[in-house]
Amino acid sequence: MSRSFAGAGVALVTPFTPSGDLDEPTLRKLVNRQVDEGIDVLVPCGTTGESVTLSADEQKRVIGIALEVSGGRVPVLAGAGSNDTTTAVEKTRAYAAMGAHGILSVGPYYNKPTPEGFFRHFSVIADASTVPVVVYNVPGRTGSNIDARTLLRLAAHPNITAVKEASGNLGQVMEIIRDRPAGFEVLSGDDALTLAFMALGGEGIISVAANQVPRAMHELAAACARDDFAEARRIHYRLLRLMNLNFVESSPIPVKTSLALMGLCAESFRLPLCPATEATKEALRTALRELELLA
Repeated sequence: MSRSFAGAGVALVTPFTPSGDLDEPTLRKLVNRQVDEGIDVLVPCGTTGESVTLSADEQKRVIGIALEVSGGRVPVLAGAGSNDTTTAVEKTRAYAAMGAHGILSVGPYYNKPTPEGFFRHFSVIADASTVPVVVYNVPGRTGSNIDARTLLRLAAHPNITAVKEASGNLGQVMEIIRDRPAGFEVLSGDDALTLAFMALGGEGIISVAANQVPRAMHELAAACARDDFAEARRIHYRLLRLMNLNFVESSPIPVKTSLALMGLCAESFRLPLCPATEATKEALRTALRELELLA
């Protein structure tokens, strides 16, 4: 099963109204902005989309809006992970039936599976899926790492076509890139490592910063893809302050706060996330001004 998710994908935020409801009109505007500014892949209902505080119906609604508004202009990689394999399979089937072009499935959190548990979990999901599956390794969130050996076992499955690697371990990333099967894509899960990943042979990024700067993240990935690393370094260092600030508090607090400062959505979160500190807001204002993103 072949489908590319290369380039710059956006880990899309989920906008809420000030009262905490799903803000569908704003979500439509955000999706249109992403596509209009050249983003390569839409990734709704991931961590940045506060998926764990969305109801099942809300998750389907967010993915449905992304599919409807994008209208096939870019692929939609739907977040469908769970720490319960049965639930992950149900989500995978449902989102594939809605028309999602691929499934992003995070490593089970809290359970802390063994390597064999990871292998069985993702194999069952991939067996059930009618669209490509992208494994998401983010040990800082899940509490356990999908090691290179296990990931490479999974990469042999015909329905598992990529990994979003957010371990921060470039040694592990290099092992995967070196030993992966043909056609298997390695995508960075960390904005600040995009340049390094793609210099090593990776295919792209699923980006938090793309919410703020979709065109610049597309251009960064495109420059890397054509081996123009002088241009890639220029973009990388221009964006680095913002990339790092997006994680000074739990993501997506800083990126959503930025979008509120830019007038693109309300500064509204669902507990246990809460608004950023004033110090973070001021640092974000400074970074946004440097990038000419504030009036």
